[in-house]
Parts: sequence; C-alpha cells; structure tokens
Amino acid sequence: MTVTIDDLDAKLLHLLDEDPHVGVLGASRALGVARGTVQSRLDKLVARGVIRSFAPQVDPAGLGFPVMAFSTLEIRQGTRDGQVMEHLRDIPEVLEAHTITGSGDVMLRVVARDNGDLQRVIDLIDGHPLVARSATVICLSTPIPFRTRPLVG
Repeated sequence: MTVTIDDLDAKLLHLLDEDPHVGVLGASRALGVARGTVQSRLDKLVARGVIRSFAPQVDPAGLGFPVMAFSTLEIRQGTRDGQVMEHLRDIPEVLEAHTITGSGDVMLRVVARDNGDLQRVIDLIDGHPLVARSATVICLSTPIPFRTRPLVG
C-alpha cells in the first residue's frame, strides 16, 4: 500500500523532526492552522503507519555503549530462524535484526561498552546452536545517521 502525504502533512513532519517538543498547540501556531487540524493530521499519520512513535531517540553512546557494530549471521540451513530471533531478543545489546539476501541470513546492529565487551556480545550471539557463522564489522563513524526526512520531500 502506497501512502501519500500532502503539503500540510509534509510541513508537519518537518516541524516535528526539527522540534520534537513543539506539541499540538505549538505546531498549529507554527503552521498557521487550527489545533484540531494538527491533531487530526497526527492521528491519521499514526493510523496510516507514517508516524511509528513519539518516543525519544535514545543514543546508546549516552547510555555507555559507544561501540557500534554490524554482524551478519548465517543460520543453519533447513531450520527456522524464529528460535534464533527469540535468542537475539534476549540480548539487550542487539538493537536491530533484519533478514537479508546475499551471503548471510540476518544482519544485526549491536552496541557494546568497548571492544572487549563487543567480544562478549558476539560470543552471546554465536552461542545459539543454529547460528552457523557470523562476521562482524565495527562502525568507525556515522556520517549519515538514520533519517527519513528526505523521503518526506
């Protein structure tokens, strides 16, 4: 299903990206529309899945996890990866898991307190019997962080 947004939705999304604390009243003033219009637009954007969350974006480094890495896992053939995903959910340092195409089966974004701690996290991940192999690379910098604003237009 393709979701399209109009100019007012785009302006509202840009405003929320620039100032997440703006609130409905502040957004209505900034956009020059009624408060009810802003609330209605927000409700529709949430219902359509455009806005997933109003939760704060927490920086793992600020919580003491400055090392970020990406791990590619190969899962033993002929098995279901549901058991592996359940295992990965139990590891707090696993921030994301994506099933992928290519030489691996799953791509993870993980964090750690330092390189020694990263080894501990990798050992936990690899400890599941259905994980056949893993390869991990450490992130040196993030010149383009996760973003969606350019998609809004």
